[in-house]
Amino acid sequence: MYDRKLSDSIVTGLTGGLMGTKENLLTVVTSEAAKQESRAASADLVATAIAMRPELIERQAEVEENTFFSEAIHQKFLGSGLYDMFVPKLYGGLEVDVPTFAKVTVELARGCMSTAWCFSLSANHALQVASFFPKAVQDEVFARHDFRAASTSAPTVTATKVSGGYVLNGVVGYCSGIPYSTYYLGQAMVPAEDGGAPQMGMFVAPREQFERLDDWGDTLGLKGTGSHSIRFTDGFIPESYLIENFNMLDMPVEGGTVGSRLHGNGMYSGRGLVLFTLSIAAAVIGGGYNALDEFENQMRTKKTSLPPIISRLEDPDYQRYYGSAYTKIATAEAALMNVAQQHMDLSAANASGERPYTFLDDFKLAGIARELILQVWETVERDLFRHVGSSAAKNGERFERLFRDLAQAAGHRNPLLREPSYRTLTQFELGLVPTNQH
Repeated sequence: MYDRKLSDSIVTGLTGGLMGTKENLLTVVTSEAAKQESRAASADLVATAIAMRPELIERQAEVEENTFFSEAIHQKFLGSGLYDMFVPKLYGGLEVDVPTFAKVTVELARGCMSTAWCFSLSANHALQVASFFPKAVQDEVFARHDFRAASTSAPTVTATKVSGGYVLNGVVGYCSGIPYSTYYLGQAMVPAEDGGAPQMGMFVAPREQFERLDDWGDTLGLKGTGSHSIRFTDGFIPESYLIENFNMLDMPVEGGTVGSRLHGNGMYSGRGLVLFTLSIAAAVIGGGYNALDEFENQMRTKKTSLPPIISRLEDPDYQRYYGSAYTKIATAEAALMNVAQQHMDLSAANASGERPYTFLDDFKLAGIARELILQVWETVERDLFRHVGSSAAKNGERFERLFRDLAQAAGHRNPLLREPSYRTLTQFELGLVPTNQH
C-alpha cells in the first residue's frame, strides 16, 4: 500500500507543490449573510438532534432487539432533513459543513449510540458520492431526494465489465446503516480484460441490485447499528457508476475534484479516511456522554455503599469520578470538532489551489479521531464503570448496554489500526521509506 511514489507525492504536497492548472482552481466567495444563514441552519439541526434524545433513550432496548432503529425514527430523520446534511444544494440538500454533521451525530448518540452509528454511516457517504462521481451519476442518484448509502472499504465484490456496465457478485459484511440505505458505496475488484492483475474500483449501486442478509445482532455490543451483510448476485450498474483504479482509503483529490467544481464548495474535495473515522468517533463521544448522563442519574438516586452512607450526589469521591469523566469526554469532543474543522480547511485549500490535501494529512487527522474513540472508552471504563455499581450493570440496564456498545467500538476494525498507524505516520513524518510491516 505504501510505496515510494506515494511518499514522493506527500513530500511534494508538504513543500507546497500544486497539481492542476489555473482553470481548475476554485475560488469561493461567501458573504457574511450566507455565513450567518449557514450557522443558523446548523444550530437548528443540532437542536433537532437534541430534541430527539428522550425518545432515543426510551427506544434503546427496542433498537438493540430489532438490530436497527424503527421506521418512526427513520421518518423523523427524513422529515427533519438530517439525512440530507451532505447532499449538495444543487439537488435540494442542505450541504452543511463537517463540524455540524459531527455535532449532530454526537447529540444523537447521547440518546442512542446504535442509532447514531446506523444513521451517520449511511448519511455521511453523500459527501463522497458528491465529490467523486460525474454529474450524470449525481443527477440520477440524488434525483429521488432519497439518498443514503452504507459503505465498507473491503473489496470483497467482483465487478465484471459487460456491455454498458458492470456485473457485481459477492458478499460484503459490516454494512452499518444498510437497513435504510437506498444505495451502497463500496470497493470492487475489476478483472483486467487482458488477463492481468485485477484493479480496485469504487462503485455506487442502487438498493435493487443487492439483498440485505439477516445476520446482525449477535455481537457483544452495537447490536442496533444495522451492520448487516449484503449480497450481490449478478447485480448490474451502468459503466459510469464505477470509478476504476480508485482506493477509498487513498482518494486522489489534489487540485480539486469533480464535486468541488460542480458544487462550488471545497468541502467536496476532501479525502475519505478521516471522515469515516470521525463519524465513528462522534458516535463514541456521544455514547460517552450517554454513559455519563446515566452515571448522573445513579448519583441522584443511589447512596454510597460504605459509611458514611450519603447520597452519591453529595459524596466528594463521586463528584470527582463524574468531573474526571466529564472533562475527558468534553476534551475528546473539542478535539473532534477541531479535526472536523481542519478537514474543512484542508479541503478548501485543496480546491482553491493553495495546497493539496495529502494522504499524510488524511492519515494524521484520522489518527487523532481514532485516539478519541479509545480514550472515551477508557474513560468510561475507568472513571464510570468501576464506580457506578453492579445494579447498573444488570442485563438490559442503560449503562450496561452503553458499556457493551463502547467496548465493541473499541474493538472495531478502525481502532485496530492504532498501533500499525503509529509506525506508518512516523515513516512519513521522518522521510523514511514506507513499509506495510507491523
